[in-house]
Amino acid sequence: MFGSLLKFFMQKALRLILLLAAISCVSFLLVSQSPIDPVQAYIGADAMKVSPEQRAQIAAHWGLDRPPAERFLKWIASMAQGDMGTSMIFRRPVTEVIAERFVSSVVLMSAAWLLSGLIGFTAGAVAAMHKDRWVDKAIKWYCYMLASTPTFWMGLLLLIVFAVWLGWFPIGMGVPIGVLAEEVTWQDRLVHMILPALTLSVIGISTIALHTREKLVTILSSDYILFARARGEKGFGLFWRHGLRNVALPAITLQFASFSELFGGAVLAEQVFSYPGLGQATVEAGLRGDVPLLMGLVLFSAVFVFTGNLLADLLYRIVDPRVREGRAV
Repeated sequence: MFGSLLKFFMQKALRLILLLAAISCVSFLLVSQSPIDPVQAYIGADAMKVSPEQRAQIAAHWGLDRPPAERFLKWIASMAQGDMGTSMIFRRPVTEVIAERFVSSVVLMSAAWLLSGLIGFTAGAVAAMHKDRWVDKAIKWYCYMLASTPTFWMGLLLLIVFAVWLGWFPIGMGVPIGVLAEEVTWQDRLVHMILPALTLSVIGISTIALHTREKLVTILSSDYILFARARGEKGFGLFWRHGLRNVALPAITLQFASFSELFGGAVLAEQVFSYPGLGQATVEAGLRGDVPLLMGLVLFSAVFVFTGNLLADLLYRIVDPRVREGRAV
């Protein structure tokens, strides 16, 4: 048992290292070919006041005057020592910026992830148990409509309805404007997080609900379910005894695979609501040519998604003993 678990983690660690190496090379190549001039983005509106000599000094300070290959090797050497560089926008170490923004984003994404998973799985199971009835048709209509809805559009819609028209929630930001940091309460943060979390969770429900419905419909038409019905089992008891475990594995896969979609959706949702998280920092780093911060965020997002897949594999081993014993792929 311990040996197989150790081998499992060693294989995952090797895959993570290879993944980060490949992403680092591709990302740095794309960033170096970007049409955005980091020096110009760094100077901003004061471009007319900065002389060519000052531009050269700025480029030299950030190492932008060196060839891309040399900058990449230097960045790799710093990464090997745990130094991700200094953000050109925030003038702070990249690790500090990511850690600060991650605290805000992880609460937002966790709330949206749990809501979308629980509601999506429940909706899919209810639709399958009431196949071709009005409940099933209503859930499918809801899911099909949301499957083609952009995240930013849903965010704007919720913002207009609940923040502008009804005034139930603040228009944006992560905390109240004009309030000192030490005076901000967790209730203030929670109220500002509700609309962004709803935006992400509402969009994420459709995929899980539709897949769970289709899988459970197939299971409910199988021979062993027909035998269970013949013995008098029905309703929730039938689902709990014979359907839950069989439909749980694909649902777990989808739920943890949605980490990448969740991170991508957070980028748009945080922009709409001006929520100070990793998504907003990614957009700022991309538009303003902050190479160190952008590279750090890319690697962090890769680790974030990889962690989701790793947790899914671990839950597989708990839910299905065949996976734990190596008898199922």
